[in-house]
Amino acid sequence: MPGADGDDATTDVDSDANSDAAADVDTEGASERDGGLRNDLADTLAGRRNVVAVGVDLDVVPAVLAARRRTDGGCWRIACRPGLVDELGRTFGLGTAVAEARARGELAVRTATGPRPDRTLFATPDRTDALAGPDGARTLVTETDSERSAAAHGAVEARFERAEPARVDMPHRTAVVAAARQRLSRRFGDDLETVLETVDLDPHALDRSQAVDDRTLFVALGARHDLLFTDVRQWANDLNVVEAQRFADARRTLESRGLVESVRVPIGNGRPNNRLRAADDTLLTVDPAAFLRAVHECVGARSPTNGPESGSRTGIDYRDDDRPVWDRRR
Repeated sequence: MPGADGDDATTDVDSDANSDAAADVDTEGASERDGGLRNDLADTLAGRRNVVAVGVDLDVVPAVLAARRRTDGGCWRIACRPGLVDELGRTFGLGTAVAEARARGELAVRTATGPRPDRTLFATPDRTDALAGPDGARTLVTETDSERSAAAHGAVEARFERAEPARVDMPHRTAVVAAARQRLSRRFGDDLETVLETVDLDPHALDRSQAVDDRTLFVALGARHDLLFTDVRQWANDLNVVEAQRFADARRTLESRGLVESVRVPIGNGRPNNRLRAADDTLLTVDPAAFLRAVHECVGARSPTNGPESGSRTGIDYRDDDRPVWDRRR
């Protein structure tokens, strides 16, 4: 085949992908906008052991994880586009899912270097798949010729080996939920686990560029379960989820929209502490699977002032043993 060294083989795969796409690609459902490409890619990769990949970006990560969950054994090696690891450190849902796969030995993550680190290829010795075309309109191109596939696989492996080791700045998901149950409360941990299941591999859920991020979620769940603000903040800080000082903005976001309030309570000797309290019944009554969506809707519907009056609390029995703490401890 053309190209004596591995990188030339990779270049050949890509040039063929661009020139012969009409012959090699099933374009049905391949639009990234509707998720078709991610579904196709997940189906293509599922069940293949020891996949090695380069040029992986944020929109592709969910497909990689979904396929890895459908594959038994082996460790997949992926070299991400520059900057992706930082993005995962700011995206709680997807970041914790990647960290989980790494902790289980299912995934090794590096950052691609050298020429064309954005070129996206997935390889095993018998098959190579490439994403061709501009971002937002890419298609999946497959090479199964044994000689060319083997050469391309070697090239992709070489690129991965040259990539820089990377650390995803998120704890793995199982550790987050277990620590929440132990440090805060079982109910908080159970609800958090359910919320994470609802967002799972969404690459944009709980992104810190959004109005509702992981910090907002933690404060809202803390208010749902009558927890001390300091306890929630310290739990997240100790897990290295987010620095403690970043929580004040999240609390102000929810307080300014009438969703949460802080109740000052004495904690032994010294200064009083603030207990988070749900000021709107929505946080108390909504099913955990719909909790994050409800917070999004409430934050989006209310201006950052005192907002409309909080929902009526009539009809909820606050003498129940589970809530509120400040009544239960009288």
